[in-house]
Amino acid sequence: MSASDDIDDSAAPLIEHLAELRTRLIHSVVAFIIGMVICFTVWNPIFNFLTNPLCSAMAERGQDDCGLILIKLQEGFFVAISISLLGGLVLGFPYISYQMWRFVAPGLYRNEKAAFLPFLIASPLMFFLGAAFAFYVVTPLAFDFFLGFQQGPLTGDGSQPIDDNIAGIAFQGSAQEYLSLTIKFIVAFGLCFQLPVLLTLMGKAGLVSAEGLGNVRKYAVVGILVLAALVTPPDVITQIILFVVVYGLYEISIQLVKRVEVKREARLRAEGYYDDEDPLLAEFDEDDGEEKKT
Repeated sequence: MSASDDIDDSAAPLIEHLAELRTRLIHSVVAFIIGMVICFTVWNPIFNFLTNPLCSAMAERGQDDCGLILIKLQEGFFVAISISLLGGLVLGFPYISYQMWRFVAPGLYRNEKAAFLPFLIASPLMFFLGAAFAFYVVTPLAFDFFLGFQQGPLTGDGSQPIDDNIAGIAFQGSAQEYLSLTIKFIVAFGLCFQLPVLLTLMGKAGLVSAEGLGNVRKYAVVGILVLAALVTPPDVITQIILFVVVYGLYEISIQLVKRVEVKREARLRAEGYYDDEDPLLAEFDEDDGEEKKT
């Protein structure tokens, strides 16, 4: 058989994979567009839901009016589009994940499917957990901090200061800026909550180890501090919360990777690939111990 025949034989499976990928991508895009259209028709209730943390923070300060303003003429339209994009991704994500799984699963062995499927399920769950934590815990604290820079005392609607000798500084927020800040909080914490899933998957693949993660802990602390400063506004309270949460997730990841290593070692022992009495392994452990001492 000539080399050209080999190329022709290998081209057919490649074309089939590309055709399968195209089909899965088309299905995913259609699901996203359907979710986006659904959210566009009900963007007002979704926006009202997203303003609950701000309204609650303002109500606690005696400001009953938490309405936002449109600075630009087209701003309302872009607010609706932003909500539709986020909602379309949320509604379409389960189906998109299913399409990803249908594309990847035929190329995996049964044990690989059993190992990969829990991470595919855990990833969206952890994202929604992080998003919920950001929306119900972080944003109320952040908005209360920001509203503290108003200057008063203010009237009930926060529009005019009671004392005429004091220049009033009242919050009149842009709808688009508020939505952008809220989505930034939700996405940032949702992605940060992926850390245990990512590191555990890398540990299962043998790319990282619990000992290695523990050794670089001090560098991880610096990286998390930088991350907290970049993805959150200049709010010390929010940055501290993000640092504590992400560092806690990092420590949890170390324990999960350690658990994966214990299970892998037990499986190798059961299959006879790992033997403590093997002289070669014993000699390797002795050499490794001497290198650590030096």
